[in-house]
Amino acid sequence: MRRSDLPGNLGPLQGAIKAALDRLAQTDAIGRLWRRDGTLWTTDPKIARSIEERLGWLGTPEAAEDFLAPVEAFRREVAAARQIVLLGMGGSSLAPEVMAAALPRNGPPLIVLDSTAPQAVRAVEQIGLEHTVFVVSSKSGTTTETRTLAAYFLHHTAPLPGAAFVAVTDEGTPLARQAATPPFARAFINPRDIGGRYSALSFFGLVPAALCGVDVRRLMERAMPMVRACRGTNVADNPGAWLGAVLGAATAAGRDKLTLVTSPGLAGLGAWIEQLIAESTGKQGRGLLPVDGEPLADSDAYGPDRLFVRIALAAEVDAATEKDLDRLAQAGHPVVRITVADPYDLGAELFHWEVATALAGSLMDINPFDEPNVQQSKDITNSLLAVYARDGRLPDEVPALPPDGIALHGDVPGRRIDEALETFLRPAEPPGYVGLLAYLHRTAPFDSALAQMRQVLRDRLRVATTRGFGPRYLHSTGQFFKGGPPTGRFLIFTADSPLDLEIPGEPYTFGTLFRAQALGDAEALRAGGREVRRVHLADPARGLAAVARFLQERFER
Repeated sequence: MRRSDLPGNLGPLQGAIKAALDRLAQTDAIGRLWRRDGTLWTTDPKIARSIEERLGWLGTPEAAEDFLAPVEAFRREVAAARQIVLLGMGGSSLAPEVMAAALPRNGPPLIVLDSTAPQAVRAVEQIGLEHTVFVVSSKSGTTTETRTLAAYFLHHTAPLPGAAFVAVTDEGTPLARQAATPPFARAFINPRDIGGRYSALSFFGLVPAALCGVDVRRLMERAMPMVRACRGTNVADNPGAWLGAVLGAATAAGRDKLTLVTSPGLAGLGAWIEQLIAESTGKQGRGLLPVDGEPLADSDAYGPDRLFVRIALAAEVDAATEKDLDRLAQAGHPVVRITVADPYDLGAELFHWEVATALAGSLMDINPFDEPNVQQSKDITNSLLAVYARDGRLPDEVPALPPDGIALHGDVPGRRIDEALETFLRPAEPPGYVGLLAYLHRTAPFDSALAQMRQVLRDRLRVATTRGFGPRYLHSTGQFFKGGPPTGRFLIFTADSPLDLEIPGEPYTFGTLFRAQALGDAEALRAGGREVRRVHLADPARGLAAVARFLQERFER
């Protein structure tokens, strides 16, 4: 990446960005970051020490051989694999997912399973699991989704030829101990001082990517120029500092909706940035909300809370998108353009955003390395599962309106579903946002229906929208929803499922776990004072299409 690619049309943020750069220079932020000085983010000695124990990601590119040699050796051992199945959540799955999608591969496909929906589990099972390598990936070694998925496939692949398991985890975790015995073939022990969402260029990103045929050595080599550039003490010429200053200045100016515009070859990068930014900055009632997957519109569809960042492969920069961005800049919206010269510069871009996020956190006066609200949903889910173990069923709410294929739960004034939905969503306005959260098996039709809802709400209310499939989003934007600004309004979609699957060793099924996670997150959002309604669909395909139609009709009036 060339330094000249970074500036864009920053309009009203120019002065704030200069002030942010000056602050980074005055506080020696670059030097303190690379010295791994936790006081850059806090004056509390205990918190500073905990931060210093999570800065190991800074050294991963320079320690590339420590990661690459064992990974490349293991890849040769399993060269006959037909597919790689990654069982992981959030920081353990998103980086290899984007690597496999964006980079040339000479190996089997990578299938990422980061859902407890029974249909998602069955879909992977039905591909045929002979000669499959399962990568069980969890920093803590206790992540509920990863643990239960691993238990299921360990049980169901026992008699199959060529099925192999490999673990990626930290030292001393339950997963590390489990992986020391068959049928695990290998355990990759990641340095403990690398946090999950900053682990892209460690074993968590490199093992699955290498196994599916990505040239990870070339990826790491191409990251080094960015590493050297991000060490530069002149903040104006340091790409990580410059982008961090933009993010920090935008948040302080109320432009806290980071709208990502990615070219086709980097489409998956948006989901990785979404997790990194949302989980790192969404806390203490502030933060920067990434908006991924939202097509560009005319300037009058946006409120004054937007920052646009276009990230494109050089070969994919297109004139139409650039003209759209120029019009947005002319209307007063700040626009940043990042051009990635080649797909193998993806490693550099991952490191670029990690440094920028860390420095933006110092400007926001938050700790970008913790996730204080993530545990909340887990605790409530576990309490619901305890109720299930005791009573044989989950507690549930009584619908606010008589269900007719669609049941609405929560305080919803109105006599009909469409009226109630409009009443709930109509007050949304910038700087607020709407989150559409679907506890459904992710499919293209479901994604399309949510995209239709997003477009209606943005165009009619001018609000930013996000969409997430549970439980995946719990390990990404879930932290922001609970810890960031309390301006979100949320619809959580759940549905009946004719399919369910037993989890070996557990008193509950995947269907029960999936439903408990949805109910638990709804309760966690309400406990944090967020506006949330649950929409339960008897038939998810028809129900989502009906809700999209209701919103189209109500908001076109």
